[in-house]
Amino acid sequence: MDLTPALAPDFDRAALLSTMRKQRIQDFIFHKITMLFAGSVLLVLLGIIISLIIGAVPAFKEFGAAFITTVEWDPVNDKYGAAIAIVGTLATSLIALLIAFPISFGIALFLTEICPAWLRRPMGTAVELLAGVPSIIYGMWGLFVFAPLVGTYVQPVLKATLGPLPLIGSFFTGPMMGLGIVTAGLVLAIMIIPFIASVMRDVFEIVPAVLKESAYGLGCTKWEVVRKVVLPYTKTGVVGGVMLGLGRALGETMAVTFVIGNANELKWSFFAAGNSISSTLANEFAEAQSPLHVSSLFALALILFIITFIVLSAAKLMLAGMARKEGVK
Repeated sequence: MDLTPALAPDFDRAALLSTMRKQRIQDFIFHKITMLFAGSVLLVLLGIIISLIIGAVPAFKEFGAAFITTVEWDPVNDKYGAAIAIVGTLATSLIALLIAFPISFGIALFLTEICPAWLRRPMGTAVELLAGVPSIIYGMWGLFVFAPLVGTYVQPVLKATLGPLPLIGSFFTGPMMGLGIVTAGLVLAIMIIPFIASVMRDVFEIVPAVLKESAYGLGCTKWEVVRKVVLPYTKTGVVGGVMLGLGRALGETMAVTFVIGNANELKWSFFAAGNSISSTLANEFAEAQSPLHVSSLFALALILFIITFIVLSAAKLMLAGMARKEGVK
């Protein structure tokens, strides 16, 4: 008697159960491996934070919280304060963001809404190529080409137009040497424009065409479509692009080191030479001799990390607030 037909369902059921067991094992392994990859990022971040804190403890024990507000930075006498580097970092980043944001916004709008189709790809590629230029190239160009132009043409114009103003005039006075806070801010602006513009262009392109076509059908102009359709739809991506550019500006090292002047002096003029946290670390970490000097540099790095964390957290809170308001409406 042939028993194969009677046994076939049992064999199929056993094969199915075996396959399901293999799939569960594979899914379990895949889940644990991906969780390990994700957790490794947190572990690395935690390790960085712990190492910065351990390295910065001697400086904060010696100088206390006054380290943040102290202007003096004197390696000869082992006296250190972070105020000069903090002010330089915030000033250059603010200048860069104020210049880069409107220009990046205009570039992204042109590429997505106005640019002819045949020109869109070459111009978009050119913007992306600018983002890939190494920072040291920007620094060398800034030192040898851009700084003389700033000292000859830009600073005199700023001094003549903004210098006489009552409140902000003091920021645009002093010797016009080309190197200084304003030059570093301009170079940073040129560096972060491709990053912000690329992100904005990508998020503007994801707006459904039917929304824009409906607005045009109602008689809206291009600016009205951008203001009432594109921007509300993509505001999260726009904020993300701005934060990406700001993060790049806050942590930029080599380009700023070339053009900021590297002077440990605090002057309320954008024309004056200054220092940033990243340029101080680049200039002095390899030459730091005393343990207190090394610890002070670690403290500067920790402060830069905290500033970046605060900026990103503020962006997240702003986006969360916007989402809540939309939910209420």
